Amino acid sequence: MVKFNVDIPWEELSAPEQTEGYLGLQPHSEVLAKGTSTAPGRLILPCDILVEHDVAIPVRDGCTLYADVYRPPGALDRTTPAVLSWSPFGKKFNGIQSLKLMTPWNLGIPEEALSGLEKFEGPDPAEFVNRGYAIVNVDSRGAFDSEGIMAIMGTQEAEDGYDVIEWIAKQSWCNGNVGMAGNSHLAIVQWFIAALQPPSLKAIAPWEGCGDLYREQFARGGIYGGDLFDNLIIKYMLRGRYGIESFRKMFEQHPRANDWWNDKRPDMTKINIPTYITGTYTNTMHGMGAIRGWLEVDSPHKWLRWHPYQEWYDIWGNQEGRDELLSFFDRYLKDVSNDWESTPRVRLSLLRFGEKAPIENIVESEFPPSRTKYLKAYLTPDGLTFDKPSGPETEVSYNSQDPDAGVAFKYTFSERTQLMGIPKAVLYMHCDDLNDMDVFLVLEKMSNSGERLLNFNIPWKNLPVSSIAEIPEKEHSELILYQGPTGILRASNREIDASRSMHSNWPFYTHEKMEKVVLGRVVRLEIGIWVMGIEYEAGESLQLRVSGRYQGFSKFGADHTLNRGLHWVHMGGEYDSHLVLPFV
Repeated sequence: MVKFNVDIPWEELSAPEQTEGYLGLQPHSEVLAKGTSTAPGRLILPCDILVEHDVAIPVRDGCTLYADVYRPPGALDRTTPAVLSWSPFGKKFNGIQSLKLMTPWNLGIPEEALSGLEKFEGPDPAEFVNRGYAIVNVDSRGAFDSEGIMAIMGTQEAEDGYDVIEWIAKQSWCNGNVGMAGNSHLAIVQWFIAALQPPSLKAIAPWEGCGDLYREQFARGGIYGGDLFDNLIIKYMLRGRYGIESFRKMFEQHPRANDWWNDKRPDMTKINIPTYITGTYTNTMHGMGAIRGWLEVDSPHKWLRWHPYQEWYDIWGNQEGRDELLSFFDRYLKDVSNDWESTPRVRLSLLRFGEKAPIENIVESEFPPSRTKYLKAYLTPDGLTFDKPSGPETEVSYNSQDPDAGVAFKYTFSERTQLMGIPKAVLYMHCDDLNDMDVFLVLEKMSNSGERLLNFNIPWKNLPVSSIAEIPEKEHSELILYQGPTGILRASNREIDASRSMHSNWPFYTHEKMEKVVLGRVVRLEIGIWVMGIEYEAGESLQLRVSGRYQGFSKFGADHTLNRGLHWVHMGGEYDSHLVLPFV
Protein backbone atom coordinates (compact mmCIF):
# COMPACT_ATOMS: atom_id res chain seq x y z
CA MET A 1 0.00 0.00 0.00
CA VAL A 2 1.08 3.59 -0.66
CA LYS A 3 2.26 5.33 2.54
CA PHE A 4 1.33 8.85 3.70
CA ASN A 5 2.33 11.01 6.64
CA VAL A 6 -1.16 10.70 8.14
CA ASP A 7 -3.11 7.65 9.20
CA ILE A 8 -5.78 6.83 6.64
CA PRO A 9 -9.21 6.28 8.19
CA TRP A 10 -11.42 3.67 6.61
CA GLU A 11 -14.92 2.31 6.87
CA GLU A 12 -16.59 -0.98 6.11
CA LEU A 13 -18.38 -1.85 2.89
CA SER A 14 -21.33 -4.15 2.49
CA ALA A 15 -20.29 -7.59 1.25
CA PRO A 16 -21.15 -8.48 -2.37
CA GLU A 17 -24.59 -9.93 -2.90
CA GLN A 18 -25.82 -12.00 -5.80
CA THR A 19 -27.71 -9.81 -8.26
CA GLU A 20 -28.79 -9.95 -11.88
CA GLY A 21 -25.15 -9.95 -13.00
CA TYR A 22 -22.99 -10.79 -9.97
CA LEU A 23 -22.98 -14.50 -9.06
CA GLY A 24 -19.81 -14.66 -7.00
CA LEU A 25 -16.29 -15.48 -8.08
CA GLN A 26 -16.70 -17.98 -10.93
CA PRO A 27 -13.75 -18.00 -13.37
CA HIS A 28 -14.92 -19.44 -16.68
CA SER A 29 -15.22 -18.65 -20.38
CA GLU A 30 -18.15 -18.64 -22.77
CA VAL A 31 -19.01 -17.44 -26.25
CA LEU A 32 -22.06 -15.22 -26.66
CA ALA A 33 -23.45 -15.89 -30.12
CA LYS A 34 -24.13 -13.29 -32.78
CA GLY A 35 -27.85 -12.62 -33.16
CA THR A 36 -28.67 -13.31 -29.51
CA SER A 37 -29.20 -10.87 -26.64
CA THR A 38 -28.42 -10.96 -22.93
CA ALA A 39 -32.12 -10.39 -22.14
CA PRO A 40 -35.29 -9.63 -24.10
CA GLY A 41 -35.46 -6.07 -25.41
CA ARG A 42 -31.72 -5.45 -25.31
CA LEU A 43 -29.33 -4.86 -28.19
CA ILE A 44 -28.96 -7.87 -30.46
CA LEU A 45 -25.29 -8.86 -30.46
CA PRO A 46 -23.75 -7.97 -33.84
CA CYS A 47 -20.95 -10.57 -33.55
CA ASP A 48 -19.75 -13.52 -31.50
CA ILE A 49 -18.13 -12.40 -28.23
CA LEU A 50 -15.73 -14.47 -26.15
CA VAL A 51 -16.20 -13.60 -22.47
CA GLU A 52 -13.57 -14.57 -19.90
CA HIS A 53 -15.14 -14.07 -16.48
CA ASP A 54 -13.21 -13.29 -13.29
CA VAL A 55 -9.74 -13.28 -14.76
CA ALA A 56 -7.17 -12.89 -11.96
CA ILE A 57 -4.62 -10.08 -12.44
CA PRO A 58 -1.77 -9.63 -9.92
CA VAL A 59 -0.44 -6.16 -9.01
CA ARG A 60 2.88 -5.18 -7.50
CA ASP A 61 2.02 -5.44 -3.79
CA GLY A 62 0.64 -8.96 -4.13
CA CYS A 63 -3.06 -8.12 -4.34
CA THR A 64 -5.17 -9.84 -6.97
CA LEU A 65 -7.73 -7.88 -8.98
CA TYR A 66 -10.45 -9.51 -11.04
CA ALA A 67 -11.59 -8.58 -14.54
CA ASP A 68 -14.02 -9.66 -17.22
CA VAL A 69 -12.50 -9.72 -20.70
CA TYR A 70 -14.70 -9.40 -23.81
CA ARG A 71 -12.91 -10.09 -27.11
CA PRO A 72 -13.31 -11.50 -30.60
CA PRO A 73 -13.22 -15.32 -30.30
CA GLY A 74 -11.49 -15.97 -33.61
CA ALA A 75 -8.81 -13.31 -33.44
CA LEU A 76 -5.24 -14.29 -34.30
CA ASP A 77 -2.45 -13.93 -31.76
CA ARG A 78 -1.22 -10.39 -31.04
CA THR A 79 -3.86 -8.72 -33.22
CA THR A 80 -6.38 -7.23 -30.79
CA PRO A 81 -6.00 -3.84 -29.06
CA ALA A 82 -7.63 -3.51 -25.65
CA VAL A 83 -9.69 -0.78 -24.01
CA LEU A 84 -9.63 -0.78 -20.21
CA SER A 85 -12.65 0.36 -18.17
CA TRP A 86 -11.65 0.83 -14.53
CA SER A 87 -13.95 1.43 -11.56
CA PRO A 88 -15.16 0.08 -8.19
CA PHE A 89 -18.87 -0.14 -9.05
CA GLY A 90 -18.96 -3.77 -10.13
CA LYS A 91 -17.94 -5.08 -13.53
CA LYS A 92 -21.36 -6.67 -13.96
CA PHE A 93 -23.42 -3.67 -12.84
CA ASN A 94 -24.45 -2.46 -16.27
CA GLY A 95 -25.77 0.67 -17.91
CA ILE A 96 -29.30 -0.67 -18.31
CA GLN A 97 -29.56 -1.41 -14.59
CA SER A 98 -28.11 1.96 -13.63
CA LEU A 99 -30.44 3.94 -15.89
CA LYS A 100 -33.48 2.16 -14.46
CA LEU A 101 -32.36 2.64 -10.87
CA MET A 102 -31.02 6.18 -11.00
CA THR A 103 -32.65 8.21 -13.78
CA PRO A 104 -36.11 9.32 -14.90
CA TRP A 105 -37.26 7.74 -18.17
CA ASN A 106 -33.81 6.13 -18.74
CA LEU A 107 -32.76 9.62 -19.91
CA GLY A 108 -34.63 8.84 -23.12
CA ILE A 109 -32.14 6.08 -24.03
CA PRO A 110 -34.00 3.06 -25.47
CA GLU A 111 -33.11 -0.21 -23.76
CA GLU A 112 -32.32 -1.73 -27.16
CA ALA A 113 -29.45 0.76 -27.52
CA LEU A 114 -27.34 -1.24 -25.03
CA SER A 115 -26.37 -4.89 -24.79
CA GLY A 116 -26.17 -5.13 -20.98
CA LEU A 117 -22.50 -6.11 -21.22
CA GLU A 118 -21.38 -2.53 -20.65
CA LYS A 119 -20.31 -1.75 -17.11
CA PHE A 120 -21.73 1.31 -15.37
CA GLU A 121 -20.35 4.43 -17.10
CA GLY A 122 -18.34 2.35 -19.57
CA PRO A 123 -18.38 1.56 -23.30
CA ASP A 124 -20.45 -1.33 -24.65
CA PRO A 125 -18.40 -4.45 -25.53
CA ALA A 126 -20.96 -5.32 -28.21
CA GLU A 127 -19.87 -2.28 -30.22
CA PHE A 128 -16.17 -2.54 -29.51
CA VAL A 129 -15.72 -6.28 -30.03
CA ASN A 130 -17.60 -5.91 -33.32
CA ARG A 131 -14.90 -3.42 -34.35
CA GLY A 132 -12.04 -5.75 -33.39
CA TYR A 133 -11.30 -4.57 -29.83
CA ALA A 134 -11.16 -6.26 -26.46
CA ILE A 135 -12.92 -4.58 -23.55
CA VAL A 136 -11.39 -5.29 -20.15
CA ASN A 137 -13.74 -4.43 -17.27
CA VAL A 138 -11.84 -4.41 -13.97
CA ASP A 139 -13.09 -4.42 -10.40
CA SER A 140 -10.56 -2.08 -8.81
CA ARG A 141 -8.80 -2.76 -5.53
CA GLY A 142 -11.25 -3.76 -2.80
CA ALA A 143 -14.30 -3.89 -5.11
CA PHE A 144 -16.37 -7.08 -4.95
CA ASP A 145 -13.80 -9.93 -4.96
CA SER A 146 -10.71 -7.87 -5.77
CA GLU A 147 -8.33 -7.81 -2.83
CA GLY A 148 -7.12 -4.94 -0.65
CA ILE A 149 -8.70 -1.88 0.96
CA MET A 150 -10.50 0.20 -1.65
CA ALA A 151 -8.52 3.31 -2.57
CA ILE A 152 -10.34 5.97 -4.58
CA MET A 153 -7.93 7.64 -7.02
CA GLY A 154 -4.43 8.73 -6.11
CA THR A 155 -1.15 6.88 -6.42
CA GLN A 156 -2.56 3.53 -5.29
CA GLU A 157 -5.15 3.29 -8.07
CA ALA A 158 -2.63 4.68 -10.55
CA GLU A 159 -0.04 2.01 -9.74
CA ASP A 160 -2.69 -0.72 -9.89
CA GLY A 161 -3.80 0.59 -13.27
CA TYR A 162 -0.24 0.69 -14.56
CA ASP A 163 0.27 -2.96 -13.59
CA VAL A 164 -3.01 -4.09 -15.14
CA ILE A 165 -2.25 -2.27 -18.41
CA GLU A 166 1.13 -3.93 -18.71
CA TRP A 167 -0.44 -7.31 -17.87
CA ILE A 168 -3.02 -6.83 -20.63
CA ALA A 169 -0.36 -5.87 -23.17
CA LYS A 170 1.47 -9.15 -22.57
CA GLN A 171 -1.56 -11.36 -23.23
CA SER A 172 -1.26 -13.60 -26.29
CA TRP A 173 -4.27 -12.03 -28.00
CA CYS A 174 -3.28 -8.37 -27.44
CA ASN A 175 -1.36 -6.35 -30.02
CA GLY A 176 0.40 -4.51 -27.19
CA ASN A 177 -1.72 -1.35 -27.47
CA VAL A 178 -4.05 -0.44 -24.59
CA GLY A 179 -6.45 2.48 -24.31
CA MET A 180 -8.78 3.64 -21.57
CA ALA A 181 -12.37 4.86 -21.85
CA GLY A 182 -15.32 5.71 -19.68
CA ASN A 183 -17.13 8.39 -17.76
CA SER A 184 -16.88 9.83 -14.22
CA HIS A 185 -14.75 7.49 -12.05
CA LEU A 186 -13.74 5.67 -15.24
CA ALA A 187 -12.57 9.03 -16.62
CA ILE A 188 -10.99 10.54 -13.49
CA VAL A 189 -8.75 7.53 -12.92
CA GLN A 190 -7.34 7.94 -16.43
CA TRP A 191 -5.63 11.20 -15.41
CA PHE A 192 -3.84 9.38 -12.57
CA ILE A 193 -2.85 6.26 -14.51
CA ALA A 194 -1.73 8.09 -17.65
CA ALA A 195 0.41 10.46 -15.56
CA LEU A 196 2.54 7.42 -14.57
CA GLN A 197 3.16 6.80 -18.30
CA PRO A 198 2.71 3.02 -18.55
CA PRO A 199 4.54 2.08 -21.78
CA SER A 200 1.62 0.14 -23.28
CA LEU A 201 -1.00 2.85 -22.68
CA LYS A 202 -1.29 4.49 -26.09
CA ALA A 203 -4.46 6.65 -25.85
CA ILE A 204 -7.04 7.75 -23.29
CA ALA A 205 -10.58 9.06 -23.55
CA PRO A 206 -11.56 10.66 -20.22
CA TRP A 207 -15.21 11.54 -20.80
CA GLU A 208 -16.29 13.78 -17.93
CA GLY A 209 -13.65 13.52 -15.23
CA CYS A 210 -12.87 15.93 -12.40
CA GLY A 211 -9.23 16.73 -11.75
CA ASP A 212 -8.94 17.35 -8.00
CA LEU A 213 -11.03 15.35 -5.55
CA TYR A 214 -10.56 17.86 -2.72
CA ARG A 215 -11.17 21.10 -4.62
CA GLU A 216 -13.80 19.89 -7.09
CA GLN A 217 -15.74 17.14 -5.33
CA PHE A 218 -15.30 16.43 -1.62
CA ALA A 219 -14.39 19.87 -0.24
CA ARG A 220 -15.07 22.47 -2.87
CA GLY A 221 -14.26 25.89 -1.48
CA GLY A 222 -13.17 24.21 1.76
CA ILE A 223 -16.70 22.99 2.65
CA TYR A 224 -17.37 19.26 2.90
CA GLY A 225 -19.45 18.05 -0.04
CA GLY A 226 -19.20 14.27 -0.01
CA ASP A 227 -22.77 13.43 0.94
CA LEU A 228 -23.69 11.98 -2.45
CA PHE A 229 -20.69 9.66 -2.18
CA ASP A 230 -21.39 8.77 1.47
CA ASN A 231 -25.17 8.37 1.28
CA LEU A 232 -25.65 6.87 -2.16
CA ILE A 233 -22.45 5.44 -3.58
CA ILE A 234 -20.98 3.84 -0.45
CA LYS A 235 -24.31 2.62 0.93
CA TYR A 236 -25.96 1.36 -2.23
CA MET A 237 -23.38 0.96 -5.01
CA LEU A 238 -20.00 -0.07 -3.63
CA ARG A 239 -19.45 -3.64 -2.41
CA GLY A 240 -16.30 -5.23 -1.07
CA ARG A 241 -14.76 -7.41 1.60
CA TYR A 242 -11.96 -5.22 2.96
CA GLY A 243 -13.35 -1.72 3.47
CA ILE A 244 -12.71 1.67 1.85
CA GLU A 245 -10.65 4.75 2.60
CA SER A 246 -13.00 7.30 4.19
CA PHE A 247 -13.18 10.79 2.72
CA ARG A 248 -15.68 11.84 5.38
CA LYS A 249 -13.48 10.78 8.29
CA MET A 250 -10.37 12.23 6.67
CA PHE A 251 -12.07 15.62 6.33
CA GLU A 252 -13.23 15.46 9.94
CA GLN A 253 -9.65 14.76 11.07
CA HIS A 254 -7.79 16.80 8.44
CA PRO A 255 -9.98 19.45 6.78
CA ARG A 256 -6.92 21.15 5.29
CA ALA A 257 -4.84 19.86 2.44
CA ASN A 258 -2.32 17.19 3.46
CA ASP A 259 -0.28 14.73 1.43
CA TRP A 260 -3.21 12.26 1.24
CA TRP A 261 -5.59 14.94 -0.07
CA ASN A 262 -2.90 16.29 -2.42
CA ASP A 263 -2.39 12.78 -3.77
CA LYS A 264 -5.98 12.99 -5.07
CA ARG A 265 -4.91 15.66 -7.60
CA PRO A 266 -3.16 14.17 -10.67
CA ASP A 267 -0.26 15.88 -12.40
CA MET A 268 -1.80 16.21 -15.86
CA THR A 269 1.38 17.75 -17.30
CA LYS A 270 2.91 14.25 -17.22
CA ILE A 271 0.29 12.88 -19.63
CA ASN A 272 1.90 12.70 -23.07
CA ILE A 273 -0.30 10.42 -25.18
CA PRO A 274 -3.30 11.09 -27.47
CA THR A 275 -6.22 12.27 -25.32
CA TYR A 276 -9.87 12.73 -26.22
CA ILE A 277 -11.69 14.76 -23.54
CA THR A 278 -15.36 15.54 -23.19
CA GLY A 279 -17.10 17.85 -20.77
CA THR A 280 -20.43 19.47 -20.10
CA TYR A 281 -21.67 22.52 -18.23
CA THR A 282 -24.35 20.69 -16.31
CA ASN A 283 -22.24 18.31 -14.21
CA THR A 284 -21.48 19.71 -10.76
CA MET A 285 -18.15 17.87 -10.30
CA HIS A 286 -16.36 17.09 -13.56
CA GLY A 287 -16.20 20.19 -15.71
CA MET A 288 -13.15 21.99 -14.40
CA GLY A 289 -11.06 18.81 -14.45
CA ALA A 290 -11.84 18.34 -18.12
CA ILE A 291 -10.73 21.92 -18.80
CA ARG A 292 -7.50 21.50 -16.85
CA GLY A 293 -6.86 18.31 -18.78
CA TRP A 294 -7.26 20.20 -22.04
CA LEU A 295 -4.92 22.97 -20.87
CA GLU A 296 -2.23 20.81 -19.24
CA VAL A 297 -1.98 17.46 -21.06
CA ASP A 298 1.44 17.54 -22.73
CA SER A 299 0.55 16.13 -26.12
CA PRO A 300 -0.10 17.73 -29.51
CA HIS A 301 -2.69 15.03 -30.07
CA LYS A 302 -5.52 16.14 -27.81
CA TRP A 303 -9.16 17.00 -28.43
CA LEU A 304 -11.91 18.65 -26.39
CA ARG A 305 -15.61 18.17 -27.17
CA TRP A 306 -17.80 20.22 -24.84
CA HIS A 307 -21.32 18.91 -25.39
CA PRO A 308 -24.63 20.23 -24.00
CA TYR A 309 -26.08 17.04 -22.46
CA GLN A 310 -25.96 14.88 -19.36
CA GLU A 311 -22.89 12.65 -19.35
CA TRP A 312 -24.62 9.23 -19.34
CA TYR A 313 -26.77 10.32 -22.24
CA ASP A 314 -23.65 11.32 -24.15
CA ILE A 315 -21.80 8.04 -23.59
CA TRP A 316 -24.77 5.73 -24.25
CA GLY A 317 -27.35 7.75 -26.18
CA ASN A 318 -25.20 9.79 -28.55
CA GLN A 319 -24.38 7.43 -31.43
CA GLU A 320 -22.30 10.06 -33.22
CA GLY A 321 -20.09 10.42 -30.16
CA ARG A 322 -19.74 6.66 -29.81
CA ASP A 323 -18.70 6.32 -33.45
CA GLU A 324 -16.21 9.12 -32.97
CA LEU A 325 -14.67 7.40 -29.94
CA LEU A 326 -14.10 4.27 -32.01
CA SER A 327 -12.47 6.33 -34.76
CA PHE A 328 -10.12 7.86 -32.19
CA PHE A 329 -9.05 4.44 -30.97
CA ASP A 330 -8.79 3.11 -34.54
CA ARG A 331 -6.20 5.80 -35.18
CA TYR A 332 -4.09 5.33 -32.06
CA LEU A 333 -4.58 1.68 -31.06
CA LYS A 334 -4.79 0.17 -34.57
CA ASP A 335 -2.76 2.75 -36.50
CA VAL A 336 -5.56 3.16 -39.06
CA SER A 337 -5.10 6.10 -41.43
CA ASN A 338 -8.63 7.45 -41.04
CA ASP A 339 -8.00 11.22 -41.13
CA TRP A 340 -8.80 11.47 -37.41
CA GLU A 341 -6.36 14.38 -37.06
CA SER A 342 -8.72 16.56 -39.14
CA THR A 343 -11.25 16.40 -36.28
CA PRO A 344 -11.55 19.93 -34.86
CA ARG A 345 -9.41 20.21 -31.74
CA VAL A 346 -12.04 22.13 -29.79
CA ARG A 347 -15.81 21.97 -30.14
CA LEU A 348 -18.01 23.86 -27.71
CA SER A 349 -21.71 24.39 -27.11
CA LEU A 350 -24.15 26.94 -25.74
CA LEU A 351 -27.19 26.28 -23.57
CA ARG A 352 -30.38 28.23 -24.20
CA PHE A 353 -32.51 27.02 -21.25
CA GLY A 354 -36.21 26.27 -21.13
CA GLU A 355 -37.43 24.17 -24.04
CA LYS A 356 -34.95 25.67 -26.50
CA ALA A 357 -32.48 23.28 -28.11
CA PRO A 358 -28.81 23.98 -27.36
CA ILE A 359 -26.29 25.10 -29.95
CA GLU A 360 -23.76 22.30 -30.57
CA ASN A 361 -20.38 21.78 -32.24
CA ILE A 362 -19.09 25.34 -32.18
CA VAL A 363 -15.60 24.92 -33.63
CA GLU A 364 -12.82 26.86 -31.91
CA SER A 365 -9.04 26.70 -32.16
CA GLU A 366 -8.57 26.73 -28.39
CA PHE A 367 -10.28 26.96 -25.04
CA PRO A 368 -10.99 29.45 -23.70
CA PRO A 369 -11.57 30.94 -27.18
CA SER A 370 -8.97 33.56 -28.09
CA ARG A 371 -11.76 35.93 -29.15
CA THR A 372 -13.16 36.08 -25.59
CA LYS A 373 -13.70 39.55 -24.13
CA TYR A 374 -13.65 39.56 -20.34
CA LEU A 375 -15.81 42.36 -18.98
CA LYS A 376 -16.47 43.40 -15.39
CA ALA A 377 -20.08 43.63 -14.28
CA TYR A 378 -20.17 45.71 -11.10
CA LEU A 379 -22.62 45.10 -8.27
CA THR A 380 -24.90 48.04 -7.43
CA PRO A 381 -28.12 48.37 -5.42
CA ASP A 382 -29.95 48.49 -8.77
CA GLY A 383 -28.33 45.37 -10.24
CA LEU A 384 -25.28 44.77 -12.41
CA THR A 385 -23.66 47.43 -14.59
CA PHE A 386 -20.67 47.37 -16.92
CA ASP A 387 -19.89 51.00 -16.09
CA LYS A 388 -17.86 51.33 -12.91
CA PRO A 389 -20.07 53.03 -10.31
CA SER A 390 -18.99 56.46 -9.19
CA GLY A 391 -21.34 56.73 -6.24
CA PRO A 392 -20.68 56.17 -2.54
CA GLU A 393 -20.23 52.82 -0.85
CA THR A 394 -23.41 50.84 -0.14
CA GLU A 395 -24.11 47.45 1.36
CA VAL A 396 -26.86 44.83 1.35
CA SER A 397 -27.35 41.85 3.65
CA TYR A 398 -29.00 38.43 3.80
CA ASN A 399 -29.66 35.89 6.52
CA SER A 400 -26.88 33.34 6.02
CA GLN A 401 -28.78 30.63 7.93
CA ASP A 402 -31.97 30.83 5.85
CA PRO A 403 -31.74 28.44 2.86
CA ASP A 404 -34.20 30.62 0.94
CA ALA A 405 -32.49 33.92 1.66
CA GLY A 406 -29.93 35.72 -0.45
CA VAL A 407 -29.28 38.85 -2.47
CA ALA A 408 -29.55 39.04 -6.25
CA PHE A 409 -28.01 41.35 -8.86
CA LYS A 410 -29.44 41.32 -12.38
CA TYR A 411 -28.44 42.54 -15.82
CA THR A 412 -30.89 42.51 -18.74
CA PHE A 413 -29.46 42.11 -22.24
CA SER A 414 -30.69 44.44 -24.98
CA GLU A 415 -29.56 42.12 -27.79
CA ARG A 416 -28.69 38.48 -28.33
CA THR A 417 -25.54 37.77 -26.29
CA GLN A 418 -23.34 34.72 -25.80
CA LEU A 419 -21.23 34.06 -22.71
CA MET A 420 -18.85 31.11 -23.01
CA GLY A 421 -15.85 30.43 -20.78
CA ILE A 422 -14.75 30.79 -17.17
CA PRO A 423 -16.38 33.53 -15.06
CA LYS A 424 -15.26 34.80 -11.66
CA ALA A 425 -16.64 36.91 -8.82
CA VAL A 426 -14.77 39.32 -6.57
CA LEU A 427 -16.87 40.23 -3.55
CA TYR A 428 -16.20 42.43 -0.55
CA MET A 429 -18.10 41.05 2.44
CA HIS A 430 -18.30 41.06 6.21
CA CYS A 431 -20.27 39.42 9.00
CA ASP A 432 -20.85 40.37 12.63
CA ASP A 433 -21.64 37.06 14.31
CA LEU A 434 -18.93 34.56 13.28
CA ASN A 435 -15.29 34.68 12.24
CA ASP A 436 -15.98 32.80 9.01
CA MET A 437 -18.41 32.87 6.09
CA ASP A 438 -19.56 30.15 3.69
CA VAL A 439 -20.55 31.92 0.46
CA PHE A 440 -22.48 30.27 -2.39
CA LEU A 441 -22.98 31.86 -5.79
CA VAL A 442 -25.08 30.91 -8.77
CA LEU A 443 -25.47 32.64 -12.14
CA GLU A 444 -29.14 32.24 -12.98
CA LYS A 445 -30.83 32.91 -16.29
CA MET A 446 -34.06 34.91 -16.06
CA SER A 447 -36.86 35.11 -18.61
CA ASN A 448 -38.23 38.28 -20.21
CA SER A 449 -40.94 38.26 -17.53
CA GLY A 450 -38.47 37.86 -14.67
CA GLU A 451 -38.88 34.16 -13.89
CA ARG A 452 -35.93 31.87 -13.24
CA LEU A 453 -35.25 29.53 -16.15
CA LEU A 454 -33.82 26.02 -15.96
CA ASN A 455 -31.97 24.01 -18.57
CA PHE A 456 -33.07 20.49 -19.55
CA ASN A 457 -29.94 18.35 -19.81
CA ILE A 458 -31.07 15.73 -22.34
CA PRO A 459 -32.92 15.88 -25.67
CA TRP A 460 -36.71 15.91 -25.51
CA LYS A 461 -37.11 12.81 -27.70
CA ASN A 462 -38.35 9.48 -26.27
CA LEU A 463 -39.78 11.17 -23.16
CA PRO A 464 -43.28 11.38 -21.65
CA VAL A 465 -42.88 15.16 -21.12
CA SER A 466 -42.26 17.99 -23.55
CA SER A 467 -41.68 20.92 -21.19
CA ILE A 468 -39.95 21.59 -17.88
CA ALA A 469 -43.29 22.51 -16.32
CA GLU A 470 -44.49 18.93 -16.89
CA ILE A 471 -41.60 17.34 -14.99
CA PRO A 472 -42.84 16.00 -11.63
CA GLU A 473 -41.21 17.57 -8.58
CA LYS A 474 -39.90 14.17 -7.46
CA GLU A 475 -37.86 13.95 -10.68
CA HIS A 476 -36.14 17.30 -10.15
CA SER A 477 -32.43 16.54 -9.91
CA GLU A 478 -29.12 17.71 -11.30
CA LEU A 479 -29.18 14.74 -13.66
CA ILE A 480 -31.75 16.43 -15.85
CA LEU A 481 -32.06 20.05 -14.66
CA TYR A 482 -29.41 22.75 -14.48
CA GLN A 483 -29.81 26.14 -12.88
CA GLY A 484 -26.52 27.71 -13.91
CA PRO A 485 -22.83 27.84 -12.97
CA THR A 486 -21.94 28.00 -9.29
CA GLY A 487 -19.15 29.28 -7.06
CA ILE A 488 -18.39 28.17 -3.50
CA LEU A 489 -15.91 29.46 -0.91
CA ARG A 490 -15.40 29.32 2.84
CA ALA A 491 -13.79 32.67 3.62
CA SER A 492 -11.06 31.17 5.82
CA ASN A 493 -9.91 29.16 2.78
CA ARG A 494 -9.39 32.23 0.59
CA GLU A 495 -5.59 31.96 0.24
CA ILE A 496 -4.67 31.64 -3.46
CA ASP A 497 -1.47 30.46 -5.13
CA ALA A 498 -1.74 32.27 -8.46
CA SER A 499 1.24 30.35 -9.85
CA ARG A 500 -0.87 27.18 -9.71
CA SER A 501 -4.08 28.67 -11.08
CA MET A 502 -4.85 27.18 -14.49
CA HIS A 503 -6.65 30.40 -15.49
CA SER A 504 -6.89 33.84 -13.94
CA ASN A 505 -10.62 33.30 -13.39
CA TRP A 506 -10.16 29.91 -11.70
CA PRO A 507 -8.04 30.60 -8.60
CA PHE A 508 -6.10 27.76 -7.01
CA TYR A 509 -6.94 27.76 -3.30
CA THR A 510 -4.10 26.23 -1.28
CA HIS A 511 -6.32 25.04 1.60
CA GLU A 512 -3.15 24.87 3.66
CA LYS A 513 -3.87 27.46 6.33
CA MET A 514 -6.91 28.98 7.99
CA GLU A 515 -7.40 32.74 7.70
CA LYS A 516 -10.37 33.58 9.87
CA VAL A 517 -12.19 36.83 9.21
CA VAL A 518 -12.41 39.57 11.80
CA LEU A 519 -15.91 40.36 13.01
CA GLY A 520 -17.20 43.48 11.32
CA ARG A 521 -14.17 43.85 9.04
CA VAL A 522 -14.60 43.72 5.26
CA VAL A 523 -12.69 40.94 3.51
CA ARG A 524 -12.02 40.46 -0.20
CA LEU A 525 -13.20 37.10 -1.59
CA GLU A 526 -12.12 35.94 -5.03
CA ILE A 527 -14.49 33.14 -6.01
CA GLY A 528 -14.00 30.98 -9.07
CA ILE A 529 -17.23 30.08 -10.86
CA TRP A 530 -17.77 26.85 -12.82
CA VAL A 531 -17.42 27.19 -16.59
CA MET A 532 -20.45 28.59 -18.43
CA GLY A 533 -21.86 28.60 -21.94
CA ILE A 534 -25.22 30.37 -22.22
CA GLU A 535 -26.99 32.34 -24.92
CA TYR A 536 -29.30 35.19 -23.90
CA GLU A 537 -31.98 36.68 -26.11
CA ALA A 538 -32.86 40.37 -25.96
CA GLY A 539 -34.90 40.93 -22.80
CA GLU A 540 -33.47 37.91 -20.95
CA SER A 541 -31.24 38.47 -17.93
CA LEU A 542 -28.25 37.13 -16.08
CA GLN A 543 -28.71 37.19 -12.32
CA LEU A 544 -25.97 36.71 -9.73
CA ARG A 545 -27.42 35.23 -6.55
CA VAL A 546 -25.35 35.29 -3.33
CA SER A 547 -26.47 33.19 -0.38
CA GLY A 548 -25.37 31.09 2.58
CA ARG A 549 -26.56 27.74 1.25
CA TYR A 550 -25.99 25.65 -1.85
CA GLN A 551 -28.91 26.26 -4.19
CA GLY A 552 -28.78 23.05 -6.25
CA PHE A 553 -31.17 20.11 -6.54
CA SER A 554 -29.10 17.54 -4.62
CA LYS A 555 -31.23 15.26 -2.47
CA PHE A 556 -28.22 13.88 -0.61
CA GLY A 557 -26.63 17.01 0.84
CA ALA A 558 -26.44 17.71 4.56
CA ASP A 559 -25.80 21.18 5.94
CA HIS A 560 -22.06 21.45 6.48
CA THR A 561 -22.00 25.24 6.54
CA LEU A 562 -20.66 27.26 9.49
CA ASN A 563 -22.74 30.37 8.91
CA ARG A 564 -24.35 32.54 11.53
CA GLY A 565 -26.34 35.75 11.30
CA LEU A 566 -26.26 38.30 8.51
CA HIS A 567 -23.73 38.43 5.68
CA TRP A 568 -23.09 41.85 4.17
CA VAL A 569 -22.04 42.50 0.56
CA HIS A 570 -20.25 45.83 0.03
CA MET A 571 -20.20 47.70 -3.29
CA GLY A 572 -19.27 51.11 -4.60
CA GLY A 573 -16.66 53.46 -3.22
CA GLU A 574 -13.49 51.52 -2.47
CA TYR A 575 -15.30 48.18 -2.79
CA ASP A 576 -15.55 47.25 -6.46
CA SER A 577 -17.47 43.99 -6.01
CA HIS A 578 -17.90 42.57 -9.50
CA LEU A 579 -18.32 39.64 -11.84
CA VAL A 580 -15.87 38.88 -14.63
CA LEU A 581 -17.89 37.53 -17.56
CA PRO A 582 -16.60 35.86 -20.77
CA PHE A 583 -18.23 37.39 -23.87
CA VAL A 584 -17.76 35.72 -27.26
